[in-house]
Amino acid sequence: MRLSRTARVVLGCVTAAGLAVVYVPLLLVLLNSFNADRSFGWPPSGLTGRWWRAALHSDGAREALLTSLKAGLAATAIALVLGTLAAYAVHRHRFFGRRTVSFLLVLPIALPGIVSGIALNAAFRTVLDPIGIGFGLFTVVVGHATFCVVIVFNNIGARLRRIAPSLAEASADLGARSWQTFRYVTFPAMRSALFAGGLLAFALSFDEIVVTTFTAGPGTRTLPIWIYENLARPHQAPVVNVVAALLILVSVVPVYIAQRLSSDTAGGRL
Repeated sequence: MRLSRTARVVLGCVTAAGLAVVYVPLLLVLLNSFNADRSFGWPPSGLTGRWWRAALHSDGAREALLTSLKAGLAATAIALVLGTLAAYAVHRHRFFGRRTVSFLLVLPIALPGIVSGIALNAAFRTVLDPIGIGFGLFTVVVGHATFCVVIVFNNIGARLRRIAPSLAEASADLGARSWQTFRYVTFPAMRSALFAGGLLAFALSFDEIVVTTFTAGPGTRTLPIWIYENLARPHQAPVVNVVAALLILVSVVPVYIAQRLSSDTAGGRL
């Protein structure tokens, strides 16, 4: 389909405006993390790295970062196991209710975060409180895993649809058992999709705040929760900007790597 020069210019302008709305505020956050002016006057009166040093020495920020890393890694590990098993079952086997199972697995990512948070909060109070398990890191991990599973499930499912079933059949004809076929044929073919899904799941968990608000206990603060709590404190504003800049960088890197992996495998380099 060929577009006229005017149409291309209009589409280019609209695209540039849309990208500016998304990325200019992020660039301002990064710039303000080096702003020498505590009140963030514009243009900046100078550039300094003291806010980064202050953030490094902030006990609250370090504890929140550690909590986010623990929650993100644990939720990603759970998602990798459950998402891979679910995708393999749905896309490699035929059973009653297969489409329903697939729909229920994908549904959590489509639900509003506040709905998922309220539902998880009620479920934890009903199921975990009676057996003495309170809100804390465990409930945050479980809450994050509910939507991280979807990311892994979709990634692995897409890859399995591209792997010819004849490869597994040929492996079986040569005498390989099911586990050997998975280990030597299926797993190598979906390894990059598994890695990309894990990176995306971690990035999604690391900066999640809505579900975390409803599943974290009083003493459990992830990095997004810490930012939200300190946002209204004037003396903490520069440090908050540094932590927000760090959050941006930590979120962008996994997404970029996952996108490159997906592009490479889409081009046929498994």
